Amino acid sequence: RSSSILGDRCFAAGGGTMPKAVLVNAGRLDFDRGLNLSKLEAVAELVRFESDASPEEILERVQGVEIVITKEIPVPGSVIEQFPASVRLIQEAGTGFNNIDLEAAKKKGITVCNCPAYSSDAVAHLVVTFMLNFSCSLVPQMRMLQQGNRDNFTKCMQVPHFELGGKTLGLIGGSGGIGSKVAAIAEALGMRVIITSRSPKPNAMPLDELLSTSDFVSLHCPLNAETKHIINKGTLAKMKKTAFLINTGRGGLINELELIEVLKSGGIAGAGLDVQETEPPEPNNPLYALENVILTPHIGWKRLETRQRLMDIVADNVGAFLQGAPVNVVQS
Repeated sequence: RSSSILGDRCFAAGGGTMPKAVLVNAGRLDFDRGLNLSKLEAVAELVRFESDASPEEILERVQGVEIVITKEIPVPGSVIEQFPASVRLIQEAGTGFNNIDLEAAKKKGITVCNCPAYSSDAVAHLVVTFMLNFSCSLVPQMRMLQQGNRDNFTKCMQVPHFELGGKTLGLIGGSGGIGSKVAAIAEALGMRVIITSRSPKPNAMPLDELLSTSDFVSLHCPLNAETKHIINKGTLAKMKKTAFLINTGRGGLINELELIEVLKSGGIAGAGLDVQETEPPEPNNPLYALENVILTPHIGWKRLETRQRLMDIVADNVGAFLQGAPVNVVQS
């Protein structure tokens, strides 16, 4: 059976005696209704809700289900503690899982799984897109045209314009899946790549040295107590004034208020930010208006093919869990 109701009500598919699963906020994943969920529907009776959910709404939506699938919404311990006994799995439809209280899930006997590596290519391409845009001042050039300013056509170039070859890219935590893909593309463009790494690597160096050496600094470390605000006024002061900062990881890696101060004062040349401390940023956030910032709404994972790959991995995870052989487990 299959029925569909748009809005904040639900969509059910499947039937019979299959375990029940709920997509708590499907609209964040399938916002264009372009995804094929048949692989997931083959292993579970699926109910979907479109909007993001408050804690109270999460509790309403998980009633009577075994599998809870979420995308980047907070699932605090106070909510997990009230989950019905039917819930056996929380599946985060993404790589990061800092939005889920793992300790609370453990106390309830709930397994938590994630989806590593599904967006590595897409995010790596976005990092390189930021660098290519900064190197030819593409956004400032388009902004000038929109303002009726054609000086780049009628005079000499009015904006910075340089090659990436020979420039240094510093990857903080850059030995993982995404960082390695960024490094491979950057090296193909003729860039020198340096990284911070916990294990010995030929191109690894201390953070301070990486910051002072790099023409571009890109963040590829997880967000945790150790890395929260790893980029702040102090670390930004170690960067070249001509350098650019790129963040496609987690917004909390950067002290946003301090970054804004540095960008306004010209302490660094600019920033490409696909993630922010609060998503979406507040309406009065200065990042929207800063001319040396390229701001995107967490699009690194949102390409159609990337999202389809993600949902296929979700289906594989759910199927493996139901067969008693869970994979991609972050808490059990």
